[in-house]
Amino acid sequence: MITIALDSATDRCSVAAGDGTNVESRAIDGARRHAGAILRLLAESLEALGATPRDIARLIVADGPGSFTGLRVAGSVAKALAWRRQVEWLTAPSLLVRAAAHAPVGGGVVLAVSDALRGELYAGCWSISAERVSAIGGSPRAMRPDDLAGFGAVDVVVGTIPESLTGAVEMATTRRVIGGAAALPDAATLLALVHIPGGTMRIDHIDAWEPDYGRPAEAQAVWEHKHGRSLPTAPGVVR
Repeated sequence: MITIALDSATDRCSVAAGDGTNVESRAIDGARRHAGAILRLLAESLEALGATPRDIARLIVADGPGSFTGLRVAGSVAKALAWRRQVEWLTAPSLLVRAAAHAPVGGGVVLAVSDALRGELYAGCWSISAERVSAIGGSPRAMRPDDLAGFGAVDVVVGTIPESLTGAVEMATTRRVIGGAAALPDAATLLALVHIPGGTMRIDHIDAWEPDYGRPAEAQAVWEHKHGRSLPTAPGVVR
């Protein structure tokens, strides 16, 4: 059975494919390159396993929060691959993918953060071990750096955040932030989460699924602030 994992929530577009024994992964950096590169990365990963898109039996998609456009790139490709086929669909927060890659040997509590703009961060915290993944403090959400102390004691903090917020994050968590390229998500880690209880969530109604954008797209927020009302065609609004 071929399983693929897609994560395009950040400036990195990462794809992985596994056949139960071997894993092949590819990635490209640069947010504006996601749409043009994701199918090539997927094709290369499948070809390295001697597989084709017809062999895909399971999809794992990082569902955010993150880049509005990036999330829609991976989501659209995944829906196209699953259309009218019996493909198992699983999701996991992109922040969890970052956290899992930096979990201490033997397990520990990892806080993952990313830039949410407007002086806020998307944050998610998990207890991660080889036996289970458990969320701490609820689902990932936008918050002020000072509020990170509410997660309690953590072993690791990882994320790509503005330099201007780093000091506040480290003060609130008493941990140095693992940042840079090492903090970007890797689809191979997302692929591995399927084997850990609590690492992924099954989606039964694929047609109704939408990524967790975290908050409205910036252009939508600017429009609503200017006009003082909701955007009539806001994403996710069913009419």
